[in-house]
Amino acid sequence: MTLERWRRITEWPLIVASLLFLVAYSVQVIADPRGDLGALLEDLLWVSWGTFLVDYVVSLVLAPRRWRWFLTHLFNLATVVLPMLRPLRVLRVITLLTVLQRTAGRAVRGQIVIYVSGATLLLVYVASLAVLDSERAGGGSISTFGDAIWWAFATITTVGYGDIAPVTLEGRIIAVGLMFSGIALLGVVSATFASWIVEKVSAENTSRQAATVAHVDALRTEIAELRAVLMAMNPDLQVAEPAPLETPQQDPPPLAPQKQDPQRPLPDRS
Repeated sequence: MTLERWRRITEWPLIVASLLFLVAYSVQVIADPRGDLGALLEDLLWVSWGTFLVDYVVSLVLAPRRWRWFLTHLFNLATVVLPMLRPLRVLRVITLLTVLQRTAGRAVRGQIVIYVSGATLLLVYVASLAVLDSERAGGGSISTFGDAIWWAFATITTVGYGDIAPVTLEGRIIAVGLMFSGIALLGVVSATFASWIVEKVSAENTSRQAATVAHVDALRTEIAELRAVLMAMNPDLQVAEPAPLETPQQDPPPLAPQKQDPQRPLPDRS
């Protein structure tokens, strides 16, 4: 078993576990059920957490260079450890983004735009759930899911109206993460748009060059066909090849005036 094969095997199970966690956590935060339904949702949350934990441990064991893999996958560790804290356990669903990123890195620009858009909406949604979960328990001003969605969109777009804001420590940590995500989102959008403009300009220049070469080849073909027709009509006719352009000849430089020897007498012109 190799690390790459393990990733291919666990790709879809991780997506399913992430979606189950998202549904269970959404119902738990928005509806706040009690009794058997609440216990079932809590069990689903723990099962999803166990799935992420097994994936992290197995990936670490299968990694060729474990210390390097550990240092370069600290975020994966955070998605396993931080969910032990109830307000921050929503970070477990971010595993879905890391799974999608394996294919998005090899995708074309259009697919990357779709990935970024979907990831942004998912991030806004889970941040709304997390801040509502923490603020409602801590007596903050965000007490409904509508207020949480409004706050999340205002924060990730770097607008920040300030009409409602988290007051708990967990809520403010979520807000800081959402602010950095908004800055990164603006950078991705700007870079994608700039790349699209460069590609369009380059494609237009390439098409113009290709059209010019094609026109020259077509003219050469027509000239050859006309020469063949003329030779067939009159075999004695000699069709001359087009003469190459001659380089214009330059006039020779003027002769320098000869210096007169002072000791030599001038000729007698009388």
